[in-house]
Amino acid sequence: MAKVAFLGLGVMGYPMARHLKEKGGHDVTVYNRTTSKAKAWVDAYGGAFGETPAAAVVDADYVLACVGNDHDLREVTLGAAGAFGSMKPGAIFVDHTTASADVARELYGIAKSRGLQFLDAPVSGGQAGAENGVLTVMVGGDAEAFAKVEPIITSFARMIKLLGPAGSGQLTKMVNQICIAGVVQGLAEGIHFAKRSGLDVEAVIETISKGAAQSWQMENRYKTMNVGKFDFGFAVDWMRKDLGICLAEASRNGAHLPMTALVDQFYGDVQEVGGGRWDTSSLLVRLEKK
Repeated sequence: MAKVAFLGLGVMGYPMARHLKEKGGHDVTVYNRTTSKAKAWVDAYGGAFGETPAAAVVDADYVLACVGNDHDLREVTLGAAGAFGSMKPGAIFVDHTTASADVARELYGIAKSRGLQFLDAPVSGGQAGAENGVLTVMVGGDAEAFAKVEPIITSFARMIKLLGPAGSGQLTKMVNQICIAGVVQGLAEGIHFAKRSGLDVEAVIETISKGAAQSWQMENRYKTMNVGKFDFGFAVDWMRKDLGICLAEASRNGAHLPMTALVDQFYGDVQEVGGGRWDTSSLLVRLEKK
């Protein structure tokens, strides 16, 4: 059992913290910007909550965070009541936010200067992966810190890998989002084409999903896409945030991402018709409205 603090109880963080408590058996203290949610978590699972990040992490050996973006991450680490100000020497901060590689490198350096350790460790698998404890975790940072924290992360992950120095976890998550964008657009176009061709979409997908076209998106999203329901996963607003990070990084490293840029625009179309909170499979909507 370890003393763990978890900062951020959104759709991902809430079940991740639960797995740390129930599956990992750890002593968990939580923090959330809306305190009532932290209190509700403690009422449901035990442990304790802190009114601020600084209060939540005082005794923690490991501090895990899953917040919204670079700004939120800086606030919970470096803000007036940020975690870095009260973490004990040698404690490890593990950031599960999907953020920029720049902020990961920045916080890694600041943590080192304060006698702390920092790992960027974004996750993939969506809300269902968090709830079922089967996330994929992509990690950047020092091998020594990774070796210590890996047994903690296994509470909610089925794949954990150290990819390189600070920032490597975030860069790998960018690759993940780039690949997903193309797959979802291809699936949306395939379903759209099948409908326009008068085919039985269920029969078509049942057939092609056993061949080279198979993907996680096809297996898990085609049924809801086919009936026009788009509230089953990662929101368009968040995907656009992620793709913006990918495109900004590409402008720095010289990578060419024409498909990613195009799909990002398509998600902008979905936002314009009020679909910002729809899941990413809603790319089908813009095709059916044309």
